[in-house]
Amino acid sequence: MLGQWLGQVLDHPDVFGALAIAAKTAIIYMFLVIGLRLLGKRELGQMTIYDLVLIVVLANSVQNAMVGPDTTLFGGLIAATTLLIMNRLFTALLVSHPRLEREMVGEPVLVVRDGHFLWDQMNQAGLTPELVLAAMREHGIGRLEDVRMAVLEVDGTISVVPREAIVHRSRRHFRAFRIQ
Repeated sequence: MLGQWLGQVLDHPDVFGALAIAAKTAIIYMFLVIGLRLLGKRELGQMTIYDLVLIVVLANSVQNAMVGPDTTLFGGLIAATTLLIMNRLFTALLVSHPRLEREMVGEPVLVVRDGHFLWDQMNQAGLTPELVLAAMREHGIGRLEDVRMAVLEVDGTISVVPREAIVHRSRRHFRAFRIQ
């Protein structure tokens, strides 16, 4: 009985099945990265219930495409490992190619300047005035006139700088800090 149970737990796909799972998983990963990038930055930082449903349904729909009829533990581990490796490789690719990073990750977008909405940028980013006003309230600012600038960041959040704040301009751009 223990041998039969262990056989079921440790069952695995053959080599070609494992390669097929890895290849399908890699293709689906790239498809989803590109598809989610096309949705825009707002969806990243301002997740609604509809966005959560989309993520859950996407995960369920692509799971069968990645592993097919394979329900083994190792089939799932192959798909998970492939996703982790693809994510690491994609991150390394973005770091080594700044132009590709700008295309895939994007750049911050100024949406309010000196107390005025920048409608073209807001429309292009899919932002409504209500979202910007909500971000202002989160930063303790109640009136649009009190905003020097508001920026839609690449992670989908909105940064707000009050009119009375001192803004330091710099040519330096920091990607990340490493603590060693």
